[in-house]
Amino acid sequence: MTILVALTLTATAQEVSTQGQQKALGMNALEQLKADPRRSYGTDYPYSFDVPALTKAPKGYTPFYISHYGRHGSRYYWNSQLYQQLDTLLSVAHRRGQLTAEGEAFYERFMVAKDELKTGVSELTDLGWEQHQRIARTMFSNFPEVFRRGGNVLAISSLTGRCVLSMASFCEELTQCNPKIEIREQSSRFTLDGVVPGDRQNPLRRQFPRAHARWEQHRDLFQYKDDLGRRVVPRVFTSTDSLPGNMNRIGEDLINLYTSLPSIGHVGMMGRIVTDEELAARWESSNLGTYSWVFGPQNEQIPILKDILKKAEAVINGQSDRIADLRFGHDTNLGPLTVLMGLNGADLDPEDPNEVKNVYQNWQTGKASNVQLVFYRGKKGAEDVLVKCLLNGVEARLPMATDMFPYYKWTAFRDFYTSKINKIN
Repeated sequence: MTILVALTLTATAQEVSTQGQQKALGMNALEQLKADPRRSYGTDYPYSFDVPALTKAPKGYTPFYISHYGRHGSRYYWNSQLYQQLDTLLSVAHRRGQLTAEGEAFYERFMVAKDELKTGVSELTDLGWEQHQRIARTMFSNFPEVFRRGGNVLAISSLTGRCVLSMASFCEELTQCNPKIEIREQSSRFTLDGVVPGDRQNPLRRQFPRAHARWEQHRDLFQYKDDLGRRVVPRVFTSTDSLPGNMNRIGEDLINLYTSLPSIGHVGMMGRIVTDEELAARWESSNLGTYSWVFGPQNEQIPILKDILKKAEAVINGQSDRIADLRFGHDTNLGPLTVLMGLNGADLDPEDPNEVKNVYQNWQTGKASNVQLVFYRGKKGAEDVLVKCLLNGVEARLPMATDMFPYYKWTAFRDFYTSKINKIN
């Protein structure tokens, strides 16, 4: 596998901080990519349950409440254009004899599946349903003290069907684990501010300042030329003369279809037209693009962070009896939320594009990805509360001091993010 080697530049103080966090977490993006090249699918990466064991809570602390935000599970491609364009393209090329042998085999398999694909556009797949079932059961198993006596849970979702069904799957599994759990599920304009604040139907929708990733001003430091799309096209077509679409568009459509196949149960449809190894070789380039689009709208997620803080405070102060708050939305919210919260250094905004891979990896915003904030109560009163953050089931580092990682004092957590919100506002 060919992986782009980062240019060696003088480290800034920010980069040193990034590297320190990576070392503390035992993480190396390229090593993770080598271990599982499918991570190069980025936001198309199906949820992985291969996570390390959790750190035992400090003596005297017991989990009592969980605040969660999850992306919907695996789905068909979000846009009908992909399937329609490939249908037209392959049909014309087949009729004109412009397909290679491998292209013909792909054409035949695509034609068998195309009605399913076009009907399923944007909808949750069986795998997506199963992902949320398993995440719910894992949450229940990891934190039995939160759920063993039952209690009230509020689950809210975007208005999109795949998010509503993800919520239903998760909540049904929780109540299967313990029928004493009472869950109220809402997919409503009344609760959009806490899950998809930028939705046009949100009555509280408002504008926030857009952020700009600093690496974009230093693009010349990143030397990799991404030509995979152009290399893929000749594997399917003997010639693209007179075919609809240009070379770049055709190549990207083929790659987008390929990375979606594990989510829709059609792995193997494209044979060796695209390979995981090739996608891994271009991952740094695609990750840069993703970082820009999750970095930009981070401030738009402030209402979600406010919702997290407000509901947690109510539980801690005894004004709410909920044992969990669950939210089900989209990568366009979860990715920017991880940047806003600075999970594992995602907010560090390096100037050098070669350092971006060390602060953000786009597979962390993949299908069914989620953030779980787990709250632990001590024995010294209402303020004696710790919080731990899990990103996709793995203990995450927050941008504040602690001498008991992965646990942080709730008061420090609350004050840090309240201050950050106030500065942005």
